[in-house]
Amino acid sequence: MNYNDKIKLSQNIIIVAGIFCITVAMLLLLNFWQVSKNDPIESKVLEALVERLKDEPNNEELKVEIRNFDLLARKAYFNSQWQVKTGAYLLLFGAIILAFALHVYYTAKSKIGQPDTVHENEIMGRILAQKGIVIVGAVVFLFAFIASFATVNHLNDYDLQAETEMEVTPEDEGIEVIEVGEVPQQVQQQEVKKEVAEPGVEEINVSKKTVSNEVQKENISVEVTKEKSTAKPVISTSNLTLADLQKNHNSFRGPLGQGVIFHKNIPTKWDGAAGTNVLWKSPIPKKGYNSPVIWGDKVFIAGGDNTAREVYCYNSNNGKLLWTGKADNIKGAPAKLPNVTEDTGLSAPTLTTDGKCVFAIFATGDVIAFDMNGKRVWARNLGVPDNHYGHSSSLITWDNKLFIQYDTNKGGKILALDVATGETVWETVRKSKISWASPVLAKIDGKYQLILTADPIVAGYDIKTGKELWSTECMMGEVGPSVGFSDGVVFAGNEYATLVAINPNDGSIIWENDEYLPEAASPLAYKGLLIIATSYGVLVCYNAKTGEQYWEHDVGTTLYSSPVVADGKLFMMDNDGVMRIYEFAKEMKLISENELGEIAGTTPAFADGRIYIRGEKNLYCIGK
Repeated sequence: MNYNDKIKLSQNIIIVAGIFCITVAMLLLLNFWQVSKNDPIESKVLEALVERLKDEPNNEELKVEIRNFDLLARKAYFNSQWQVKTGAYLLLFGAIILAFALHVYYTAKSKIGQPDTVHENEIMGRILAQKGIVIVGAVVFLFAFIASFATVNHLNDYDLQAETEMEVTPEDEGIEVIEVGEVPQQVQQQEVKKEVAEPGVEEINVSKKTVSNEVQKENISVEVTKEKSTAKPVISTSNLTLADLQKNHNSFRGPLGQGVIFHKNIPTKWDGAAGTNVLWKSPIPKKGYNSPVIWGDKVFIAGGDNTAREVYCYNSNNGKLLWTGKADNIKGAPAKLPNVTEDTGLSAPTLTTDGKCVFAIFATGDVIAFDMNGKRVWARNLGVPDNHYGHSSSLITWDNKLFIQYDTNKGGKILALDVATGETVWETVRKSKISWASPVLAKIDGKYQLILTADPIVAGYDIKTGKELWSTECMMGEVGPSVGFSDGVVFAGNEYATLVAINPNDGSIIWENDEYLPEAASPLAYKGLLIIATSYGVLVCYNAKTGEQYWEHDVGTTLYSSPVVADGKLFMMDNDGVMRIYEFAKEMKLISENELGEIAGTTPAFADGRIYIRGEKNLYCIGK
C-alpha cells in the first residue's frame, strides 16, 4: 500500500470513527437528559395508581396494572443503565480508533514530498479550523463521559470506600480478619466417630485429617470452588438441645430460624397506644432493625449509629434494661463506618444466643459475644461487608457453632465460628452473589443442614464440615427472604424471580410459581401450608405440596416482617405497626387487628402467654 492509499484509507476511517463517536456521544447526552428528568426510584404515575387503589381497594385489575407497571419501570431503568455502560465503552473504543487513524494519517502525510506553497493566512485558517474541530470534539467527548458516569446505577452511591478497610498488622495475632472470597491455604475435614440423634448433645471424637499439605505460593492464581472449606476441631462444649430452643426464642423467626413457635396461650388482642394488654414497654437507646431474641428471663436486641454499636439486655418480666454491651476496641474494625441506607442501618441482623452467650454482628463486620451478664467473651472483625444497603443476614447457633452468612458484592461465603472462642471452625466459599437472607437450620435424613439462599443458588451445607451437600440454581436479583422448611421440603422465593419448592435430597424443583413473590418477608411452611407475604401488602396461603393457592388477603400496606405460626394461629406484622392474626388454616379467617402505636417492621418474638415486639423507639411486651 503506497502513501496515497494510506492517507485515503486513514481519512475514511477518521470520518467514520468521528461520526460514530459524535453519534454515541449525543445518544449518551440524550440518555443523561432523559434520566435526569425522571427519578429512577419513584414514579408519579405509579404513585397516582397507588392513590387510586386506596379509593378502590377491591379493584383487582388495578392491582395487576400497578404490578405490571412497576415491573416495566424497573426493567426500563436497569436497561437504561446497561445502555449507558455499553455506550461509554463504545465511545472509548471509537475514540481509540479515531486517535490511531489520525496518527496514521499525519505520519503518512509527513513522508510525502514538499507541499505546495500556501499563504500564511491560509495556514492560520487551517490551524484554527483544526483547533476548533478538536475543541468541539473534546467538549462533546467530555460531556458524554460525564453523562455516562452521572447516570450509573444509583445503588452504587452506597459502595464502600477503600479506606474503610484497615490492614492487618502482626499485632492482630489471634484475631482472624477474613476478606470475602479469600481462599483457605489448607483444606481440613473433621472425621466424626460417633453420632446420636440430637447434635446438641452428641459426643464427638474428632481426628484431624489433612487433605492437602500443599502451601499456596505467592502470585499463583487459585480457582475457588464451592467445595473448598476449612475445618478445625470445636473447642467448646454445649448442652444445647432442640427442646431448649423450643422453650425459648433464640434466633430470628424462633427455633432453627423456621418461623414455627411452640409456646401457648399467645395473646390475640391489644392496643399499644391505649396500653391495653401491654405489660410493659421500654425505650431502645439506639436504632436497629433486628428482632428480639429471648432466653429465660432475658430479652436481647441491638442498636447502632455513627457513635456506637451496642447490645441491650432487658428483664423479660418488667422491661428493665439490665446491661448494655458495646462493640468497641475490636482489632481490625474499620476506622470509617460503611455507607448504609436508612432502612437497613448499622444494626439490621438479629442476634442469637445459646443460653450461655449472646452473639451480635454489625454492618462494620464486627462480631461480638457477651455472656448472659454482659461480660465480653470475645470479639473479632470479619472485614467490612461490601453491601450497598448494609449487612442484614442474621446469626444462628447450633452444635457449638455460630453460623454467619457472608454473601457480599465481593463474593459469597458461609462461616462457622466456635461459640466459646470466636475462632473459625470451618469456612466455605460459595458460588453466589450478594444476599441479605439469613441461614436456616433443617433436619434432613436425620442430620442437620444449614440452608442458604442467594443469587443464583439455594443450597444446603453440612454443619460439621461446611461441605456443600446440594445446590439448585433458581434465584436472581437482590435476595432478601430466607427459606422456609417443612416435611422435608425447602421453599425459596424472591421478588422478580420465582417461588420454588425444592427436594433437598437431589436439589430438584417440585413445583414453581411466580404470581406472588416476597421481597423481604421469609416464606413460612408448616403442616401442609405455605404462607407468602409480599412487600406490596398481599398475604397468600398455598398448598405446600402442590403450590395450589388457597387464599389471599390484601392488607393494603407494606409487609417486611416475616409471618410466624404460634398456638395454631398465623401472626403477621405490617410496617405500620399493625399485627394481624389469622387462623392457620386453608380458609382465610382474620381473628384480630392490633395496633402497636408506633412504626414496626420487625418479626416478633414469643414466650408462653407473651409477645415481644420491637417498635421504632420502644420494646413492647404484650400479655394478658
